[in-house]
Amino acid sequence: MQIALAAAIVLGWEFGGADEFFFSKPSDIFARIVQWFAHGTIWEHLRVTLTEAALALLIGTAAGLVLGFVLARFRFLAAVLDPFIKVLNALPRVVLAPIFLLWFGLGIWSKVAFGVTLVFFIVFFNTYQGVREVEQVLVDNARMLGAAEGQLVRHVLLPSALGWIFSSLHVSVGFAIVGAVVGEYLGASAGVGYLIAQAEGTFDTTGVFAGMFVLSAVVLLVDSTVGRLERRLLRWKLEGS
Repeated sequence: MQIALAAAIVLGWEFGGADEFFFSKPSDIFARIVQWFAHGTIWEHLRVTLTEAALALLIGTAAGLVLGFVLARFRFLAAVLDPFIKVLNALPRVVLAPIFLLWFGLGIWSKVAFGVTLVFFIVFFNTYQGVREVEQVLVDNARMLGAAEGQLVRHVLLPSALGWIFSSLHVSVGFAIVGAVVGEYLGASAGVGYLIAQAEGTFDTTGVFAGMFVLSAVVLLVDSTVGRLERRLLRWKLEGS
């Protein structure tokens, strides 16, 4: 059904008679993508964007996991920092992108910093909620058996919160790439976002859609990898349900 729906959308787009100045045909988009890969044009741009997105995902996820666990375990600290976290989360991220360009320049780190701001809060709030919702009976039983805080995190809290964490990762993958592309769009010398901006500047609709399709394919591929990892790590939960 998914393949049939995708085919219907592509065929309707191809033969729908839309103005090609605004909506390039799928056949032209596919031809452009093939040309990029055949000539090697896309590889360096894709490498830059994926490097930025991967660093943003790793740093944002690590920071969100650590702070989420810490604040979920220390309620007083969570209450103190709560308004500050809400204020930071409410800041419009697009406004931060030009500031990061001033701070870190046109290199990859301005894009990484912007991507971290998108990933961090998604992972943090899911981790925080996941740890808070662990059944208190499990925690009390583990403590009765002599579990230290590190053992409690490893054997009780982390496994119980994995569903929430992976839920945030599925969303964070897309946001990490969005952060990299938006940063490149505002100022860069390489990257898929830079490639799209160049195509848009010359009214090359085919190039814009081709860049978007390449990024969409990358997101689906990475999300599929995260899904396989989730099924592997949560096999015990699926078998018990």
